[in-house]
Amino acid sequence: MRDYESTRLRHVEHMRGQLPEHLDRLTWSADRLRDERTLRLRELLRTARAQSSWHRARLSTVDVDAIDEDRLGGLPVMTKSDLMARFDEIVTDRRLTLDRVDAHLAGLTSDAYLLDEFHALASGGSSGVRGVFVWGWDAWAVCWLMNLRSQVSDARSDPDDDPRPPVLMIVAADNPSHFSGAQGRTFASPALQVFRFPVTLPLDAIVEGLNRVNGRTLMVYGSMLATLVAEARAGRLTISPRRIIAVAEPLLPEVRQAVQDAWGAPIANSWGTSEGGVVARGCYRGTGMHLADDLLIIEPVDENGQAVPCGSESAKVYLTNLFNPLLPLIRYEITDQVTFLDEPCDCGSTHRRIADIQGRLDDVFRYPSGIVVHPHAFRSVLGRDAQVLEYQVRQTVRGADVLLRTRGSVDVEPLARGLEAELDRVGCPQPLVTARVVARIPRVGVGKLKRFVPLEPPGLTRS
Repeated sequence: MRDYESTRLRHVEHMRGQLPEHLDRLTWSADRLRDERTLRLRELLRTARAQSSWHRARLSTVDVDAIDEDRLGGLPVMTKSDLMARFDEIVTDRRLTLDRVDAHLAGLTSDAYLLDEFHALASGGSSGVRGVFVWGWDAWAVCWLMNLRSQVSDARSDPDDDPRPPVLMIVAADNPSHFSGAQGRTFASPALQVFRFPVTLPLDAIVEGLNRVNGRTLMVYGSMLATLVAEARAGRLTISPRRIIAVAEPLLPEVRQAVQDAWGAPIANSWGTSEGGVVARGCYRGTGMHLADDLLIIEPVDENGQAVPCGSESAKVYLTNLFNPLLPLIRYEITDQVTFLDEPCDCGSTHRRIADIQGRLDDVFRYPSGIVVHPHAFRSVLGRDAQVLEYQVRQTVRGADVLLRTRGSVDVEPLARGLEAELDRVGCPQPLVTARVVARIPRVGVGKLKRFVPLEPPGLTRS
């Protein structure tokens, strides 16, 4: 095994060599982006059919030379269950078995290469179903560039007079098997100072660390933003970030507005996944996010897998990763609910846009009476109360149990009655909602806050 640091530095140089091209890609026309997607899609299908026995059987009748994204609907869909059940047959390097990757993940204490070349990630996902993903050498560098190119482009358009290297403050996961935790270590560089504060630290420790660093950019889980805004309003958090990036969780409209009121700094939302890297990224010019249109194909579909038009929220998406042939993910199902936007962006980019993601299909509550309730029913009430910093809604048979973190004294009864009225409006019979203030809402896995916790179907235990 090669020395980790020397391998990492080679990887950093490999990534830097590609930065100019990836900056240029941000300026490509819609036609050029489409041509790129077609070219890469055909290359991916050829590789998958030649080197993956699972895909070979599924794609045997596909005319690769005629395929493009408009004809993707004729290809079968992949799920996480497919991936985990047939991992060894899907991956295109025979050395990478699920047992070998799992053993590598189990031994991680910091960032590390698998076979001196690959990176492995594990994700529990909001559904609780574990996923394992592997990335090739070039693809891992491209993952970093998906984020870096946006930051570099923004810095060039709004230069900072400070001669010191830019400083990025991250309040998120610090797990080496998690996407952001591993990437930040692999590509650490003197050109960008990164200070990480695990979201699981006590709040006063996070605040103290941020105050000490006071960097240019704050990258933070969406659920932590309201808490940090409250600390700023109370005078305990004294940072003055010029840019804010919300990651990993929905950025709620009321939180976006609170951040802008508190700091007056532009905020960009980011949608990242272990399957596709930084799938979409905001540009600070407004709401919404630009898709990585040169590297991925995203199909918004309804619950039955039928395409939905611009302006309509999908139930889920099918993701095709065009740049990681090591693990061919072709029409891979992800339950994030997205809305494609028609309007052009003020920044001039032709990369397509989606609205800020507000939830996942997994967040929908299905009651025994047959009524289906979208999370917006709860957000419409909870999001209006300025005293509520953070909440978690746990479905019960007749309604919900709501955990609240607040900035002061809150009368929970009106909130509970308001939620009951909303459930009654959508047809829930005799709804019952309880609400209580807690000191801390439990986070799961790498520290994400699951805002909506559906009932377990009878006989199902999540692993």
